[in-house]
Amino acid sequence: MVQGIIGRKLGMGQIFTDKGKAEGVTAIEAGPCVVTQVKTTAKEGYIAAQLGFGEAKRLSSPQRGHLKGLGQFKYLREFRVADSEGIKVGDKVDVSLFKPGDLVDITGVSKGKGFAGVVKRHHFAGGPKTHGQSDRHRAPGAIGSTTSPGRVLKGMRMAGHMGNSRVTARHLEVYEADPARNLLLVKGAAPGAKNGLLVIKKSERK
Repeated sequence: MVQGIIGRKLGMGQIFTDKGKAEGVTAIEAGPCVVTQVKTTAKEGYIAAQLGFGEAKRLSSPQRGHLKGLGQFKYLREFRVADSEGIKVGDKVDVSLFKPGDLVDITGVSKGKGFAGVVKRHHFAGGPKTHGQSDRHRAPGAIGSTTSPGRVLKGMRMAGHMGNSRVTARHLEVYEADPARNLLLVKGAAPGAKNGLLVIKKSERK
């Protein structure tokens, strides 16, 4: 059985628990998705189910052939499964897959923040604020390591493009799953902006 679904972030709101506590929730339009391909060890070398979501305005000829008789899907995403038995092309997957209390991992593309300095991007403390240091408040400081190895190492924390990268928020709790409205409410914040594409999977690690 497929343990995930594709969705679209609708936005955030808040709910009140039975104890009167306000909690932030993310509303997601999840599915319905259609199984567009089943991959097997014999043919592709691994077992997975490909799901389709969203309506595309136009498709290329190979895409139309791949999705023949299934619909015009804008997004296709794969989900690894332990066993492909019982999964066939054309099967529908909706939010009834989840129930309140389930823990899920949500993957999306984070909001882009543009070019950011080291203080904002990596939480550097900045330079000294006194003794005539008028231009060092938000500077990164030295980045080299003298003569050995004599270069800037990969992964050095520096100013650069912040955000707009693939992020996974783990172990978010499902508050409500409504198959009638294709609506999934998850406690906490899911990555990405409004209307962003999300991939929701059941958490494997407890």
